Amino acid sequence: MSDLKPWLKHYPEEIPATLEYSTEPVQQYLINAAKNYPDKIAIHFMGKEMTYKKLYEESLVFAGYLQDLGISKGDRVAIMLPNTPQSIVAYYAILMVGGIVVQTNPLYTERELEYQMKDSGAVAIITLDILYPRVSSVQSRTDLKHIFVTAIKDYLPFPKNLVYPYIQKKQYGIVVNVKHEGSTHLLKEIIKGQPKKLKECDFNFEEDLALLQYTGGTTGFPKGVMLTHKNLVSNTSMCQAWLYKCKPGEESVLGILPFFHVYGMTAVLILSVMQAQKMILLPKFDVNTTLKTIDKMRPTLFPGAPTIYIGLLNHPDLKKYDLSSIKACISGSAPLPIEVQQKFEDVTGGKLVEGYGLTESSPVTHSNFLWDRPKVKGSIGVPYPDTDAAIFSMEGARLPVGEIGEIAVKGPQVMKGYWNRPEDTEQTLRDGWLLTGDLGYMDDQGYFYVVDRKKDMIIAGGFNIYPREIEEVLYEHPDVLEAVAAGIPDPYRGETVKAYVVLKNGSTVTEDELNEFTRKYLAAYKVPRIYEFRKELPKTAVGKILRRTLVEEEKKKLDEERPKHA
Repeated sequence: MSDLKPWLKHYPEEIPATLEYSTEPVQQYLINAAKNYPDKIAIHFMGKEMTYKKLYEESLVFAGYLQDLGISKGDRVAIMLPNTPQSIVAYYAILMVGGIVVQTNPLYTERELEYQMKDSGAVAIITLDILYPRVSSVQSRTDLKHIFVTAIKDYLPFPKNLVYPYIQKKQYGIVVNVKHEGSTHLLKEIIKGQPKKLKECDFNFEEDLALLQYTGGTTGFPKGVMLTHKNLVSNTSMCQAWLYKCKPGEESVLGILPFFHVYGMTAVLILSVMQAQKMILLPKFDVNTTLKTIDKMRPTLFPGAPTIYIGLLNHPDLKKYDLSSIKACISGSAPLPIEVQQKFEDVTGGKLVEGYGLTESSPVTHSNFLWDRPKVKGSIGVPYPDTDAAIFSMEGARLPVGEIGEIAVKGPQVMKGYWNRPEDTEQTLRDGWLLTGDLGYMDDQGYFYVVDRKKDMIIAGGFNIYPREIEEVLYEHPDVLEAVAAGIPDPYRGETVKAYVVLKNGSTVTEDELNEFTRKYLAAYKVPRIYEFRKELPKTAVGKILRRTLVEEEKKKLDEERPKHA
């Protein structure tokens, strides 16, 4: 075992190699927190706070309302919200009735939203008032029977709740008035009801889905990753074991990572409830607001992404803020530059380490140690407890130490499969191993390193972006002959989206016109930041466009532009 899992010898004695897992479903942890820590603050949101008892009661009221509408075990219910108290209430309410949560990015356009609703077969969705027009416009083309609507102001303290609608109107230029009638339901009206006993729902911990989390690849549209209660509870328990210096009921976590991203959902939403932590929620990342919040609210845990830490460190007034409350940060979603890690630790006095995972693994599989072990430069760390990892050749053979191949992982956090996609599932899950699509190697100490992505996934600012979706939109433009999207290096976002376009003969379409066109069909973070018009694109002998060649050209240009040191 030690030969195959050399990383175990580095585990601090506080982290066991294998854990004992509860077989309670995800929602039970909210019930436990409300029972054991009823008066503990669960959520701080822009000045307003909610206890665990109150959070449980509101979730129970909403769950009863869902049951009365006929929503029951196995039904998919979408949440299209930023990080707000309503998103947490909805999340646990859906699970309480045996439903399956479908996390949906609030930035999605109608096109993207319609696809996800159709693919998941969601019967209901909860969203913001300002997003209601977008959701209602696709309702007739999907299985959505109910739209639950809430507003940011509903959970703001006085007088912010009175002022916010004016701010919203100025910012978005719209005021949406929604009535609590027909297939449209107002959450603030629902929550006025009383908690009641729910109908019994038999849960199968190992098999029942808690979540459909959509992810993308280099081909086709996003796939729904089927994550069971076991997957989520196992991975969150592993995170809890890794954070062994953190005490239940005593920590507070900064909730910037969006819950519609699997890392934010596990590391903030579920872990916080499991440990009865205070969640300090920010609906979006803003450098000034984040610094002020840390200074004032004193969070101890701060899971994030490199772009978040970079943004804070580059703020001109950084020294004016006290960030010393932060004990631990695990960075995910993209590679963490070593200089960012060192500078952030110097500023906070806490620990910042890089982790690794995928949506398909709930998501964390590897991490560097936060305490009691030296840093290993450039490594994603070692596998979590009960998690096996190996490097395989393209032929499926297990490779020895130091050789580069595909990283594969195995453990209780690995997904059940892709929703309604047995062929994709078969290609990704082999004999219990999840093939990550990332190329890397393991050193003789059991530390893992990512050297490249086998897939052409673009990761910009922590968001996964799949080129095919962008290309299909570009191909819909009447002047575009050929198009390819690629991720090119970016010092802030990690990568940024660049589109290479060949126009039809005689076309004079401009970059601005293409930008305006793509913004109609793609969420803002997917829209190409750079366009390059070419007469032709590099291709294989069979006509496949060589995206990797274009990326290598960009890297070469960057290397040539860097100042040469003597």
